[in-house]
Amino acid sequence: MVTKIPSGVRLLLASGAAAALAATALAPSARAADDGGKKVLTVAVSQSVDSLSPFLAQRLVSTTIHRLAYEYLTNYDVKDARPIPGLATSWKPSPDKLTWTYTIRKDSKWSDGEQATAEDAAWTFNKMMTDENAATANGSFTANFKKVTAPNPETLVIELKKPQATMVALDVPIVPKHVWEKVGDFSKFNNDKQFPIVGNGPFVVTDFKVDQYVKLKPNKDFWRGAPKFDELVLKYYKDGDAAVAALKKGEVSFVQGLTPAQATALEKTPDIKVNDAPGRRFFALATNPGARSQDGKSFGNGHKALLDPAVRKALFHATDRKTIVDKVFQGHAVEGEGYIPPRFGDYFWQPSADQRIAYDPGKAAALLDQAGYRKNGDGKRVGKDGKALDFRILCHATDPNDKAIGKYLQEWWGDLGIGLKVDCLDNVSDPWLKGDYDLAFDGWSVNPDPDFVLSIHTCSALPATPKDSGATDNFICDKQLDELYAQQTVEYDPAKRSELVKQLQSRLYDTGYMNVMAYPNAVEAYRTDQIKSIKTMPEAGGNLWGQDGYWSWWSAEPAEGSAGSGGGSSTGVVIGIAAAVVLAAALGFFFAMRRRTTAEDRE
Repeated sequence: MVTKIPSGVRLLLASGAAAALAATALAPSARAADDGGKKVLTVAVSQSVDSLSPFLAQRLVSTTIHRLAYEYLTNYDVKDARPIPGLATSWKPSPDKLTWTYTIRKDSKWSDGEQATAEDAAWTFNKMMTDENAATANGSFTANFKKVTAPNPETLVIELKKPQATMVALDVPIVPKHVWEKVGDFSKFNNDKQFPIVGNGPFVVTDFKVDQYVKLKPNKDFWRGAPKFDELVLKYYKDGDAAVAALKKGEVSFVQGLTPAQATALEKTPDIKVNDAPGRRFFALATNPGARSQDGKSFGNGHKALLDPAVRKALFHATDRKTIVDKVFQGHAVEGEGYIPPRFGDYFWQPSADQRIAYDPGKAAALLDQAGYRKNGDGKRVGKDGKALDFRILCHATDPNDKAIGKYLQEWWGDLGIGLKVDCLDNVSDPWLKGDYDLAFDGWSVNPDPDFVLSIHTCSALPATPKDSGATDNFICDKQLDELYAQQTVEYDPAKRSELVKQLQSRLYDTGYMNVMAYPNAVEAYRTDQIKSIKTMPEAGGNLWGQDGYWSWWSAEPAEGSAGSGGGSSTGVVIGIAAAVVLAAALGFFFAMRRRTTAEDRE
């Protein structure tokens, strides 16, 4: 499940630190000297790391780190997101497409000097196949694997039980066997105690402090070439305004998840560029379909009325998506309909005119009346049992969009006689996993291959028991959805698979379990006096944060330096903030970085 972008506590700077910041423009060389002239790229992030273990992490910020620290078998081209070589240089299926052979590159080394081989990939996949805890984050990719072997260091062979359309889009970080085979309980190992963390991606994780920062250094032996900055810092801000203030002061180079007001203000700020690009996320209203586990046990305290399709459809009709886009996102989003954002044209689906559940309060009232939920003398909707329709919705305390939309829902649903309590919490994951909610604001980042975000709505994603977490997003278990998911998974023909994915979205839409309200833009900003160049994805009009790959942070180049930096060479302005202490930094410039929110993202 994804926790949406957090924000909240502002950094309070001591007066001396504030004075130092005010003097930044006057004394850049002093800041550079204090950091030894290092070129540091500091990125403001608004989400807590859930785990540094690739086997457990699901949040966008965490999976971003893993894309930087580990290679996957394949990558996505920065231009058009087509599969390109990663750890594997080539791949070939057997005629029946049940056996896939990958050639593993010879020029990839782990950061401790060991050679990366096919045995590492085979061990990674086999571990996921044999240990359910190791399959927590990405088990859907290996559930259909029959056997994985490495006949030699440069050859990986994967045998399948049945065809699998995701074989060139296995979004699984490959880990070093010689390190991870020493791990005991994968459910408890978060990979956050010993640094540097051994990897083979463009960066190496060197330090981590919970809800403060993650530090990474370039992997000088990365086969594609080392990143240009000397250090990459992902700095956690609970408060979006504090992150924006840090950008203006030059304390960070990049901020993502901007509100419309923040973006408008930054567009008028010198040396700052706002990037407003079509996003890869959806923003939805999820209903609790009755939390249950694979052993058949129900749990949680979701409102029983939401088990009625008529009630769910009425709530759909009583939600004005256009107003949400116009008033809350202020045009920085597209009105939601299907589950896959329009950015992914091959899979984008829209309901037909007679299927579309449009904003229609009158129809919503009629549906409730017909279903037996009529207004009493006080104007409250009550069921046949006499109990009022009073719902709760999980809201992320630091997400202004959740709060704003919650107020609209209270107004719209209140007119129908439905009560709504907006529960804004710092941590929505705990009640969500326990099934203790009625509705929730939900959202995921979608990959070029949508298999993962489809898999989280299957019966097999439910937790094994009420005490387990599972991979499910919202406890959905629907026979038709399962059948369509299984069909698209084995379909290699792109056009036929696209049609199956659209049918799956149509079924999900009809159930009323997920009301996709909007596809938010990726609204972000960076300092042009600190970043000379950086790649968006796609290259034409794409985003920087939340990419399907490492392109933005790997490609980022420091801006040209001016006088005052040792030897006259260009450097990156480096400023990191730990607790409330501002560390002075250098002449020059630096930049910033990127899942699912939320689920984050996974992103």
